Amino acid sequence: MLLDGKIAIVTGGTRGIGFATVKTFLNQGAKVALFGSRKETVDIALEKLKEENKDYPVIGLYPNLMNPQEVKEAFKKVVDTFGRLDILVNNAGISQRDKIFDYNVEDFEKIMNLNVNAVFICSKEAAHIMKEQGGGVILNTSSMVSIYGQPSGSGYPTSKFAVNGMTKSLARELGKDNIRVNAVAPGVTKTDMVASLPDAVIQPIIAGIPLKRVGEPEDVANAFVFLASDMASYITGVVLSVDGAARS
Repeated sequence: MLLDGKIAIVTGGTRGIGFATVKTFLNQGAKVALFGSRKETVDIALEKLKEENKDYPVIGLYPNLMNPQEVKEAFKKVVDTFGRLDILVNNAGISQRDKIFDYNVEDFEKIMNLNVNAVFICSKEAAHIMKEQGGGVILNTSSMVSIYGQPSGSGYPTSKFAVNGMTKSLARELGKDNIRVNAVAPGVTKTDMVASLPDAVIQPIIAGIPLKRVGEPEDVANAFVFLASDMASYITGVVLSVDGAARS
């Protein structure tokens, strides 16, 4: 197993790509702390995992990722429970599709707070722990729109462009501490939102993807597994596209 004995935190781990990443990490031998925004969603995710395998080594927490003290306490609980922290997956995020004329500053700041500031806060806390123990891996969820933009909702691609910059910069800064930092940039992926789209909407999207399908959450999770594993021990500062070669 690629992650045998590794300890991981996955933020935004209650559904979609995050939940698939938690499950894939567990199946690859990791012990996982699943972070969500609310106790209710965390409990539901844990119940689903335990239904599949009651012996999964997984715990659930729900700190405010924009509060450095709550993040520090949650990370300490993970280390106290499992003994160390090898992998952080910064996956929590939100999106919005408003046109610029309808966008307000408060909504823009909300996106930047969770998609960028929380990534910084969690990465900083993880880096402290990982430096002390001799190394680790920080992985960030970016997006194909960080490269190509999108026709509305400029806050989301702006935030993911910032995540790319943070990824590349932290990789250069933390390499001396044996901490690798990479990102995965998913394309259109079959999350709950995409799965609910009518066929008339989804078929033109598929037509523009050379592989002729949208991505599965597991496709992205598998990329995270590879980058977290020792197979990627000389890979850092990379934003890996997982988009079926979609270019729009």
